[in-house]
Amino acid sequence: MSFSIDGISSMVDMTKNATAANGASSLQKAASSISSETTEEELMEVCKDFTSYFVEEVLKEVKENMTMEEEEEDSSIKTLTDFHMDSTIELVADEVVDQVGGSFTQQLFEQMKRNYGIE
Repeated sequence: MSFSIDGISSMVDMTKNATAANGASSLQKAASSISSETTEEELMEVCKDFTSYFVEEVLKEVKENMTMEEEEEDSSIKTLTDFHMDSTIELVADEVVDQVGGSFTQQLFEQMKRNYGIE
């Protein structure tokens, strides 16, 4: 069995796109399941997930605007680098939210708690 770099690159692209779609979809599903019966712990988890996703998207935009495209760079290497960079950005976003995102997450939590009448 042999694999070509282009085949691997294509698989990485599909995995990356599926992962991004899954993340947004699961976040949307979690947010749509919030009701007045939702516990404070569940609501806080949704707020943390949203905050992390938001920071992740901001970091991806910053990365995109700060990196220069190399014309001679091999597209398969770029795809693998982007895949690993996205995974790293996801971890960094989680860490940023844990370290300094508490006030934003708390404000979001309090607002959603009021909106849904969660006691």
